[in-house]
Amino acid sequence: MVQLIVGKKGKGKTKCLLDKVNTEVKNVLGSIAFLDKNTKHMYELNNKIRLIVVSDFMISNADEFIGFVSGIISQDHDLQQMYFDSFLKISCLEGKDITETIDKLDKLSEKFNIDFVLSLSMDEAEVPEAVKSKIVISL
Repeated sequence: MVQLIVGKKGKGKTKCLLDKVNTEVKNVLGSIAFLDKNTKHMYELNNKIRLIVVSDFMISNADEFIGFVSGIISQDHDLQQMYFDSFLKISCLEGKDITETIDKLDKLSEKFNIDFVLSLSMDEAEVPEAVKSKIVISL
């Protein structure tokens, strides 16, 4: 399952994402990964959550990002949830169509039984129709 938290920059998406991941860590039997563009929120995350700073890995397009996520999945068979803060930035999709990448995440989710929660810096009206049904929080 892929869930989207959408809203313009500064609306509180990261806080929602952090609250959600810190609540879920108590209920999840497997492991959780939190992908971010920097370590700014490291101390706000429960210590059972693995923080991965995507900018350290020289990702330059959405296909490389999907490959990176697939690599994380292949190394952790207990992975149950992945959270992506600043999704457009870490996936190199700023100003681009996100539909194909969201579809690929959906396929990974089904195949490996992993839930993805993404924060998107865009208004609900700007989200492509094909992925609007995945919006769980709109700020």
